[in-house]
Amino acid sequence: MMFETFKRHFLLDAGSTPTGPRSDAGLRPEAAKLFAEFGGSSFNGGLYRVVRVSSLDTWAARVGHAFPEFEGGITCFGYDWLGRAFAIDERRLEGGKPGVVMFEPGTGQALEISANIETFHDDELVNFGEAALAIDFYQRWQKLARTKLEYDQCAGYKKPLFLGGVDDVGNLEPSDIDVYWHIFGQLILKTKGLPVGTPIRTSRP
Repeated sequence: MMFETFKRHFLLDAGSTPTGPRSDAGLRPEAAKLFAEFGGSSFNGGLYRVVRVSSLDTWAARVGHAFPEFEGGITCFGYDWLGRAFAIDERRLEGGKPGVVMFEPGTGQALEISANIETFHDDELVNFGEAALAIDFYQRWQKLARTKLEYDQCAGYKKPLFLGGVDDVGNLEPSDIDVYWHIFGQLILKTKGLPVGTPIRTSRP
């Protein structure tokens, strides 16, 4: 059964209620099943979340703005505590189904993952959770911050890594996911191809 292994290892956070898909969403069957069971849910204390179907267009705009080369070809389905978005890319297949891409606002990188939406949840997150979700980093930040991230929050970098920020828990702070992606999306676009140290300005949404 699809996502059964995922359900055994990822515990639903208190207060999480799946929102289910819209009838007109036009989703692939495996994506529709994910959203039907887990859309809008948070797991393992905010470590990983599944996107609300009503927010699909918002997530597509966020990621498409920062990574225009992927615009129009992806469907975001999840995001983690660091605000990194996971999406399926219709232009690349893994096991005969669209492959997963991870978009990192903190590093300005888009990384292909050798999995589709099913194997990502039932294998990648379960067997390679440290690489996929930075679990040890999350636990260290939790001990320092002692705060619960809300569904629309992430632990964002105060200074992005692609601008010389340190990859350390001291460089993280609770951030509104929309504001974080808006600001870092601008930074990613403005710094592509620029020499290190170039002054950058951004505007808040």
